Amino acid sequence: MFSLQDMVPVIVDYCLLLQRKDLLFSQMYDKLSENSVAKGVFLECLEPYILSDKLLGITPQVMKDLLVHFQDKKLMENVEALIVHMDITSLDIQQVVLMCWENRLYDAMIYVYNRGMNEFISPMEKLFRVIAPPLNAGKTLTDEQVVMGNKLLVYISCCLAGRAYPLGDIPEDLVPLVKNQVFEFLIRLHSAEASPEEEIYPYVRTLLHFDTREFLNVLALTFEDFKNDKQAVEYQQRIVDILLKVMVENSDFTPSQVGCLFTFLARQLAKPDNTLFVNRTLFDQVLEFLCSPDDDSRHSERQQVLLELLQAGGIVQFEESRLIRMAEKAEFYQICEFMYEREHQYDKIIDCYLRDPLREEEVFNYIHNILSIPGHSAEEKQSVWQKAMDHIEELVSLKPCKAAELVATHFSEQIETVIKKLQNQVLLFKFLRSLLDPREGIHINQESLQISPCITEQFIELLCQFSPNQVIDTLQVLECYRLEETVQITQKYQLHEVTAYLLEKKGDIHGAFLIMLERLQSKLQEITHQDESTKQDSSLKDVEETMVETIALCQRNSHNLNQQQREALWFPLLEAMMAPQKLSSSAAPPLHSEALKSLTMQVLNSMAAFIALPSILQRILQDPVYGKGKLGEIQGLILGMLDTFNYEQTLLETTTSLLNQDLHWSLCNLRASVTRGLNPKQDYCSICLQQYKRRQEMADEIIVFSCGHLYHSFCLQNKECTVEIEGQTRWTCYKCSSSNKVGKLSENSSEIKKGRITPSQVKVSPSCHPSKGDPAVKKVTSEPVLDPQQIQAFDQLCHLYRGSSRLALLTELSQNRSSDSCRPFGGSQSGSAFNSIFQKENFQLQLIPPPVTED
Repeated sequence: MFSLQDMVPVIVDYCLLLQRKDLLFSQMYDKLSENSVAKGVFLECLEPYILSDKLLGITPQVMKDLLVHFQDKKLMENVEALIVHMDITSLDIQQVVLMCWENRLYDAMIYVYNRGMNEFISPMEKLFRVIAPPLNAGKTLTDEQVVMGNKLLVYISCCLAGRAYPLGDIPEDLVPLVKNQVFEFLIRLHSAEASPEEEIYPYVRTLLHFDTREFLNVLALTFEDFKNDKQAVEYQQRIVDILLKVMVENSDFTPSQVGCLFTFLARQLAKPDNTLFVNRTLFDQVLEFLCSPDDDSRHSERQQVLLELLQAGGIVQFEESRLIRMAEKAEFYQICEFMYEREHQYDKIIDCYLRDPLREEEVFNYIHNILSIPGHSAEEKQSVWQKAMDHIEELVSLKPCKAAELVATHFSEQIETVIKKLQNQVLLFKFLRSLLDPREGIHINQESLQISPCITEQFIELLCQFSPNQVIDTLQVLECYRLEETVQITQKYQLHEVTAYLLEKKGDIHGAFLIMLERLQSKLQEITHQDESTKQDSSLKDVEETMVETIALCQRNSHNLNQQQREALWFPLLEAMMAPQKLSSSAAPPLHSEALKSLTMQVLNSMAAFIALPSILQRILQDPVYGKGKLGEIQGLILGMLDTFNYEQTLLETTTSLLNQDLHWSLCNLRASVTRGLNPKQDYCSICLQQYKRRQEMADEIIVFSCGHLYHSFCLQNKECTVEIEGQTRWTCYKCSSSNKVGKLSENSSEIKKGRITPSQVKVSPSCHPSKGDPAVKKVTSEPVLDPQQIQAFDQLCHLYRGSSRLALLTELSQNRSSDSCRPFGGSQSGSAFNSIFQKENFQLQLIPPPVTED
């Protein structure tokens, strides 16, 4: 069963195809009107045909019913779209206009006035009545009023261009009439219902207040179309005079609005076929108005307006010298830049940037562009650089890194000149740090930047003055400084840590150590003479930090020193830490004593890695203080050393046991893998593909490899898979050696030839030959040998479990157990002990469970 929604569109479609609109809007419409639902479906079906202009002629009754239907359904946007596509001469125009105005269908209203009554002024009057009062009162327009104002501007533009609104064109015979009517309307002195307080030219004034720039754009487009129209030229001059009278003689307009007007005028006057006349005095008045120094409001807006005016061609209306004077007075530095650019006075533009707080940091890019971009003469570049040199202190204070990058990029050979000009030491320090310190992040090629060592040392001296805490970190990244002179600088400012760092870098380890030791002793002396009431946290922290730095110094260099030189470092450090403890217990508070004991143990633990334990104990016991029966005072130290000894001895024994177990397992697994019987993968030769049982007429040996391949010895010989070594024949698997294992086999062969694989390391390679009536495989008696596959398997197994040499581990452990100089701290009296495996940084125990092997 068909529904109305399916049936009615088909009826409408067929009637239109047959061009039977009379049938559609008479009999069909009368029948469908009897049912309200069918009538509504019919009217809605007409909408797409009307919008596509396929249905132009509609009877007045149907058109009225159509509008009422959509209005009842509150689809007013659809109503507006339909109206602008209808032939509205058959409608009740007043009723449609009223409906459109009440429902804010402004496009439809304008369309009805234009098409229905050839009336083009009434729509403008209706819109002006809405937007003019709030604009004249200085109120903010609502969103609805802004929409109306925008439609009014577009409508005026369409009328002056001869186009219909919102679509189509005005009939050609009406175009001149419409243009004249619109112009006459706009330049009316007063409106039709003017009040006594109304100002002159209300319509132009309203549009200027609503959107000055867009209204002037509309006029500019109109003037383009009126080039050959004499009357239009008269209208042009007339409306320009009105614009000047309205805006220049009125204070209600902002500088931006006035600027828009004169920018518009400048563009019109700059045209080659210009016929407008504007008094030049007005431009001078505008210049005075925009450059008024007494008014700081809208400063950036005034400057931007004047800049647009000049760029639009208005510069010909001004005296340039007067313009520059007024711009400088008003601090319009962008205007000054524009003028100096015209005169190629690029050096003066630098002053404009430096005086403008909004653009001062852009001066670096400007100078860089002038000096690097082709097109500027050598004299211009020299003047720019000279100006930059005159303002170098200002540039450095503004952005030190940018100034340094600028100097290094363009005038690296004049760095010393720049340094002489920087009289302020703080600015000089900032400049040199940006220039020399790569951590500043500026893009300077340090290799091409040739800086003498004296400049670097000057920077280091300034660094010692202004940032002493950053000297060491900076020295680590600096280059091109002399050690002797730098040491003198750091000694001058008493930066002991820096001096020690430089002496260590120089190679004077003992000198660096003495400086650190002296600092440590002075801090220990301070903490020893403190009272109980003195705050001690900071002092203890200073002692600990200095001690840690000294220990680090000793540790870094002990590896490169002999035993005597090590003792010359570590023992004075130990004595310095123990010296306060030799004093009477009453002289130092208990908290100090405990803290110092802890720090002394830290020194002992650190030096034990480089000094033998007996030497340490001997030095302590030989001390004259402890040699007189005062061993109780060092009881804690000795017990701590013994505890450490016991711990490390236990650790060593456990490690040895684990290594022995690991070695035993590895050897057992290796023996099992190399003695395992061979299992051939097939019962035929992998070369001739014949079963070895069928070649009984030949006394040929059968060769079986660990990879499972089986061959006749004669076949292998034909493939040159034999190697003669010391009178013995060594076989290689043809398949394995002919694939990706060629390199490995050749390597193994070379090792065999060099004697790296001895006969004792080789296992028997089973081979068999057939005997009549007995197909069983018979072992060939020969000396035990390893074939290349077995050698490869052996190498892979060794590589799998390769770590530190187990033999070397066992040898060293046995030597340590039997030696009298065994020490748990890892030290030894002999220098060779420091080559111990256990002392290497990469030594580690691989305590993992053994891998599961296949049966």
